[in-house]
Amino acid sequence: MKKVNRTMKKPKLLKILNSLSIQEKIEQLTQLTASHISQSIEDRKTGPEKTNSDVSIQQIGSIINSFGAENLIKIQNEYLNKSKNKIPLLFTFDVIHGYYTHYPINLGLSASFDFDLIEDCCSMSAKEATVDGMHLTFSPGVDLCRDSRWGRCAESAGEDVYLNCEFAKSSVKGYQGDLGKYKIAACVKHFGAYGAGEAGLDYNMVDMSKRTLLEYYFRPYKSAIDAGVVSLMTSFNSLNGIPMVANNEMTFKLLRQTWNFNGVVISDWGAFDELLVHGVAEDGEDVVRKCLNSSVDIEMMTTFYSKHLEESIKNNKEYQQKLDEAVLRILELKDKLRLFDNPYKDANIEDSKLILGCREHLDLARKAAEESAVLLKNDNILPFNNIQSIAVIGPYADSKSILGSWTCVDNDKTVDVFQGVKNIFGENRVNLSKGCGFNTINEEQLFSAVETAKKTDAVVLCLGCDPNDSGEGCSKTELDLPECQYELLNKILSVNKNVAVVLFVDRGMTIERLDKLAPAILNVWYPGTEGGNAIANLIFGKSNPCGKLPISFPRRVGQCPIYYSKYRTGRPRANDNLRCEYQSAYIDCANSPLYPFGYGLSYSKFYYSKPTVSNSVIKKGNKIIVSVNVKNVSLVDGKEIVQLYIQDEVCSCVRPIKELKKHKKIFLRAGESMSVEFEVGEESLSFFNKDLVETVEEGYFKIFVGEDSKCERCVRIKYKN
Repeated sequence: MKKVNRTMKKPKLLKILNSLSIQEKIEQLTQLTASHISQSIEDRKTGPEKTNSDVSIQQIGSIINSFGAENLIKIQNEYLNKSKNKIPLLFTFDVIHGYYTHYPINLGLSASFDFDLIEDCCSMSAKEATVDGMHLTFSPGVDLCRDSRWGRCAESAGEDVYLNCEFAKSSVKGYQGDLGKYKIAACVKHFGAYGAGEAGLDYNMVDMSKRTLLEYYFRPYKSAIDAGVVSLMTSFNSLNGIPMVANNEMTFKLLRQTWNFNGVVISDWGAFDELLVHGVAEDGEDVVRKCLNSSVDIEMMTTFYSKHLEESIKNNKEYQQKLDEAVLRILELKDKLRLFDNPYKDANIEDSKLILGCREHLDLARKAAEESAVLLKNDNILPFNNIQSIAVIGPYADSKSILGSWTCVDNDKTVDVFQGVKNIFGENRVNLSKGCGFNTINEEQLFSAVETAKKTDAVVLCLGCDPNDSGEGCSKTELDLPECQYELLNKILSVNKNVAVVLFVDRGMTIERLDKLAPAILNVWYPGTEGGNAIANLIFGKSNPCGKLPISFPRRVGQCPIYYSKYRTGRPRANDNLRCEYQSAYIDCANSPLYPFGYGLSYSKFYYSKPTVSNSVIKKGNKIIVSVNVKNVSLVDGKEIVQLYIQDEVCSCVRPIKELKKHKKIFLRAGESMSVEFEVGEESLSFFNKDLVETVEEGYFKIFVGEDSKCERCVRIKYKN
């Protein structure tokens, strides 16, 4: 067996590596569910089965989708007792937006624009997951998503590069820390450009220039790497004709050589097998050669390495070195998690009973749900006050299916809207009626809802997407609410005008019809375990909505993909309300979205001054201060998310209309004002030039500061080398 002696690696890991046979090394590259060990072990399937039943536990280096401290301790014990080399198993799970205690889906959480909160939520997830036996989470997902037809928008931070980059950094920091007690290894995904599938179809091809990849779609993954993420998952899609799991140019040359990523690269579920379906691999050995050459270390839910890699090494000795490098990266990850010292890490049956769903975690989940809610419309309806009775109506009225896709461990602590309203308003003054299902309605349901609305002072109408239509594999061509929900809304409005719609969605929606009908719309995404309590606090004014949209809501599906930071065109639309000839314009719809990126109302009202700068010229290596005065001109204390956008006026390449570069979340009491300052330097002005070199060019820039991406208040500056 070939010896490896690279002094930069830890001696004990080299010793372990050099003690392994080729087949034992290959075992470390295989990840399967625990059901391959025993039919009695509980796990879950999150993709199609692609493995053979003759694979035993001794051929596995990591396990996916088994849970529970008692279960995982048992699996690890059995494995180590039978193992000659005593290399612990790595336990992995999709802990996406909470483990036992769920906070809002990532798209919702990013609407908070609160990166300390995001870090706290990920830290909470890590604590719950690790005490229950987990070592690695397949999160954060930072796929830039500009097409709401794609079902996995829910897992991303939305359409904006800056927001996804900051989300990536905060998530990695919260999950990993120093990988000590109650910290979990993070795996950034899905590399790369997974959210840009053609026509919004999941798993679909992506064809994109390298400039757009580097400037926009790849930056969030790079931010996670710069933050120290220890693993990365390749995406299902092909990129410019090459599936990512076999894309040597991206996963080896860019990721390893240019970005210097030394962490573990993991395939997504069954992606090795899909090379045969894509038609880019002839057979199993060809799959292995392509994936190993692309520096993919762990194969998830297929067994190509196990079946073919040893033969490939016999035919080409250079694969021995590639195998050793992959195994070393896996051993290093297990060592960083201190699994050689304690193969169970933080798994503790008694501690898990105290930590999972504890009061501290529920309070954080409620806060996250409150900070993430976006008030889309309010005709002086919310908050409800001076009422004696209230009705909670709609398919989500008492539904506990408000956690969103990728829930982990089922729990009985989810608070629905009906319960949340009762907790504040009192049980005797709250009436409940379903009104309709997510996609169906009958006369009995409708009659009951109308009668309930007639006899109450106000109605909380809980509408939204079918929860089964969210997540992986759930691409859609229609983004409006089902017709039955509009029928219910119209009937309720005919007997009671004091109606606030609470909206449960997982992506940007085409709800122009709802916007015209509903007096108030509070978008709560899928808010998580404490959703009902958070919603009640918001509608009764105990909390003030402050979230801002991380994704544009289109008027029509035909506008997709739609995003605020589009490249400028040589024929811009002159008037968005009129039909325009020979301009970049739809003839049957405005170009603008229904609700733009960064949009969100409040019970407070804020006035912005025109921004000013400390110097109208930024010289190379220097920074300037951009200031704006914000005043709360209402009678209600509230938070505001102040957003700074930049436009490069003249450049060697076409540049976007504007790009978000900074933000600050502030709190102002009624009547209070504040000077908000931003430091702006070269990092906010740089871009990839025509030669794909990141640089800043001399010239003029506009700096916009305001409440959303449509803001027009700006100041002009010049950059000089």
